[in-house]
Amino acid sequence: MKWFLTRPLLSVFCHKFSTMTSSGANPFVQFQASFTQDGNVYKYFDLPSIDSKYDSLPFSIRILLESAVRNCDNFHVLEKDVQSILGWTPSLKQGTSDVEIPFKPARVILHDTTGVPAVVDFAAMRDAVRDLGGNPEKINPICPAAMTIDHSIQVDFVRSSDALTKNESLEFQRHKERFTFLKWGSRAFDNLQILPPGAGIVHQVNLEYLAQMVFESDNSDGSKTIYPDSILGTDSHTTMINGLGLLAWGIGGIEGEAVMLGQSVSMLLPEVIGYRLEGKLGPLVTSTDLVLTITKQLRQLGVIGKFVEFYGPGVAELSIADRATISNMCPEYGATVGFFPIDESTLSYMRQSNRSEKKIDITRQYLKATRQFRDYSREDQDPQFTQSITLDLSTVVSSVSGPKRPHDRVSVTSLCEDFKSCLVSPVGFKGFAIPPSDLAASGEFQWHDGKTYKINHGSVVIAAITSCTNTSNPSVMLGAGLLAKNAVQKGLSVLPYIKTSLSPGSGVVTHYLRESGVIPYLEQLGFNIVGYGCMTCIGNSGPLDENVVNTIENNGLVCCGVLSGNRNFEGRIHPSTRANYLASPLLVIAYAIAGRVDIDFEIEPLGVDSNGKGVFLRDIWPARSEIQDAEQKYVIPSMYQEVYSNIQLGSRDWQTLEVADSTLYPWNEDSTYIKLPPFLKGMTRELPKLKGVEKARCLLLLGDFVTTDHISPAGAIARNSPAARYLSDRGLTPRDFNMYSSRRGHDAVMVRGCFANIRLVNKLASKIGSLTLHVPSGEEMNVFDAAQRYASEGTPLVLIAGKDYGSGSSRDWAAKGPFMLGVRAVIAESFERIHRSNLVNMGIIPLQFLPGQSAETLKLSGKEVYNIVLPENLKPGQRIQVDAGGNVFETKLRFDTEVDITYYKNGGILKYMVRKMLDS
Repeated sequence: MKWFLTRPLLSVFCHKFSTMTSSGANPFVQFQASFTQDGNVYKYFDLPSIDSKYDSLPFSIRILLESAVRNCDNFHVLEKDVQSILGWTPSLKQGTSDVEIPFKPARVILHDTTGVPAVVDFAAMRDAVRDLGGNPEKINPICPAAMTIDHSIQVDFVRSSDALTKNESLEFQRHKERFTFLKWGSRAFDNLQILPPGAGIVHQVNLEYLAQMVFESDNSDGSKTIYPDSILGTDSHTTMINGLGLLAWGIGGIEGEAVMLGQSVSMLLPEVIGYRLEGKLGPLVTSTDLVLTITKQLRQLGVIGKFVEFYGPGVAELSIADRATISNMCPEYGATVGFFPIDESTLSYMRQSNRSEKKIDITRQYLKATRQFRDYSREDQDPQFTQSITLDLSTVVSSVSGPKRPHDRVSVTSLCEDFKSCLVSPVGFKGFAIPPSDLAASGEFQWHDGKTYKINHGSVVIAAITSCTNTSNPSVMLGAGLLAKNAVQKGLSVLPYIKTSLSPGSGVVTHYLRESGVIPYLEQLGFNIVGYGCMTCIGNSGPLDENVVNTIENNGLVCCGVLSGNRNFEGRIHPSTRANYLASPLLVIAYAIAGRVDIDFEIEPLGVDSNGKGVFLRDIWPARSEIQDAEQKYVIPSMYQEVYSNIQLGSRDWQTLEVADSTLYPWNEDSTYIKLPPFLKGMTRELPKLKGVEKARCLLLLGDFVTTDHISPAGAIARNSPAARYLSDRGLTPRDFNMYSSRRGHDAVMVRGCFANIRLVNKLASKIGSLTLHVPSGEEMNVFDAAQRYASEGTPLVLIAGKDYGSGSSRDWAAKGPFMLGVRAVIAESFERIHRSNLVNMGIIPLQFLPGQSAETLKLSGKEVYNIVLPENLKPGQRIQVDAGGNVFETKLRFDTEVDITYYKNGGILKYMVRKMLDS
């Protein structure tokens, strides 16, 4: 299987990227070895022969080592970097013995939400290079990159046989301008593959199709160099491919652009937590239950910035799809990676998913030669870990997570009481503060069938089988289909007002569901296929019926969404679903049939059969053996071959799109989707003078766990928002506003959407929402309007936040937006890893309160004038003094590496890359 069927020059680029540069000879070339297969000579670096320490290294660290050895030229990658990785020990502690290392992946993946702004920035860099007298054609991805268009489609039509066709048609109408731009990019830039709409979700396509296991690059002597496939992706769930044994994690969109241009990422050598699995899952337990259990446990342990590596005999009991589900939710448990080393199950999956026998043989031979192949039953292969924890799989029970965070796991047997407790608890992650007098609130409405329906607190109004987390796993998808079959045969149904949907991550899912005969039963319950994309999981749930919305709002109801996704943050799924629960596809259907989450499945029936007898969940739950038999029979290589052989063709609409054949993009000033961004405007070849932040005001005073959904929402553009005003002024009607995620190629829209989340809690504002205080005037106004007034006054801005600032999806606009608002520093108790990097890459200073300190302990009101002085000789992690109106305190500078400092001195990574390309 070729990597880029549309890019015959790939081998040239791969060769440039995968071997050392011309700056110096690789000092480890003496450790190269080779083997011959089918007349081809395959060269590789024999890692075990370099140092005896190798065998004690975690398998994930071995991949970091291989990259450093292969790319070592004593310029970009130094010999001391290799020695640093070889020197990894269990005693390594982040924060006390930080070791900085570079890493170059084999490739980059993107989806359209992050891909559009990336291609916009590439196009802008071409313009900047031209303006500064350089050759714009030099701006191309050097590291191979692939993008899928999976974040554009929305659940507008449901419960009909033509829902898929209608949603795809509407998607193209809404996004034609974006799609035209992306098709231009796929032709204008070398080494960039863009898969068209309808191809599937990027992480599932990566698992089923793009993943190589080992990469091959051509050498000038006719031989090939082979090395582990590894990925950096501009989406935090890039980690899903860890389940297949490929090292991968999410980075910021801006940092991803630098990697595409051949730069390494700079990272701290991580602690590695060994997660031992033993025993077997119970017959009624799914991989979703397992990953929710693991997520809660690892969140409690604290693994932010660390690698988690799974080992133990229990791993062999898990399919690759099960492992991928666990790795997918790595961002939710906070680790950088959730890694499963390659074993025989991996090779079996390669065969099942139609990888060639030749590729399988090369993979086995290379990984065994370099001792990167795992036998989970052999304890003598267990490496050393910083810390180890154990989970007995037999202790896992059916679970959901919610109502507001993915790591708040609740057993299904406890959900009824837990939800009731959440209703009365104070407002927070587990509370809605409903007064006792309103607990019995309900509302009635008339549906389109003429009947009157009643909803209460806990009523389900959205039930979505969605997200690559679960739709990539045949066991839970077939399990859901079999449960639907059993339910229909028992006479059960789903209430018509519940918005039900099924959005597979690839066409392979549709194939095996159809072949197994379960699609008609899913459709009878309302779970028609509505599209191939992320959809409800990322907030593209589409509108709810106005009758439902009005009844919820008029009665103050806490209604629910149940989805098989990986995130359920406030305001993400739908504005009208205040409670959202993550669940397996089987439980999504179960709660849809029940119509509410406050049900005890053990004692309450889902409904009654034709004889009036109660039907309980246990009566329709399929046996594990039945699911396994269906998977073995219907999930076969020919399905993968059929789906992926034509994946790059796209629909007729895509094929007939006409695009310009040009090196520079012809920007259209009237566009509301694609705009030349201002980040490189007025830049010079020379570095600007380093300066701190003077006489700044606080734009927002925030609490803990402010997510990128709060900072840069992906959902619908509210009619009363600054972004809506901007679009209305350009002649657009509300139905054409679309979503923020679709307009990330247009800075004027996106900056107006910054902090536009309806659930934003800003302590400077009197109520929840996108509001803040303009301190000098004492006026409360929209965040964007306040920032504009500060800008007109020449006042720079700071943000103050609590713990885990920037958690959630790796959105570059969560850093670009604040920068455009005028924010020059963020002071927080802690930062999410990717978001901290994105702030640095935009030239925003991340400062961290010292341990035990916070805005509250320092009595910061947010109304002070802030001054931050940066010394000329900046050092990673040094103490920086902040003067808040005479209240002087020290913070830790979260420039974690020298590279961070370099980017900041350049005014951000984009300007750094332009200067670098001009100087090369």
